[in-house]
Amino acid sequence: MERITAIAKGQVQGVGYRHFISNCAQATGVHGYVRNLPDGTVEMVAESSPASLADFVRLAYARDDPVIQVEDIVVKNSHATEEFHGFRVEW
Repeated sequence: MERITAIAKGQVQGVGYRHFISNCAQATGVHGYVRNLPDGTVEMVAESSPASLADFVRLAYARDDPVIQVEDIVVKNSHATEEFHGFRVEW
C-alpha cells in the first residue's frame, strides 16, 4: 500500500474534473480525496497498491475528455496512512 499526493495543472476547475477523478478512483479502487486549490490546480490524495495508483494517475490525465485539459500532474509518493475509507470530493 502506497500513498500519492498529486497536483493536476491545466483547465481542471469548473469543468467537472473532481467528479471525473471520483469516477477514476472508483474504477481503480483507490481511497482518498480530491479538492480544488486556490491557485487553480486540483489536489488528489490517494492510497492503494502501486499498480492501482499508476492506473489512477494514467486515467486522471482525462485524455479523451473534450472539456478537461490536464497539462501536467505532479506526483509525490509517500507511505500510506490507511486513514481513508472510500474516496470523497472535498469542497
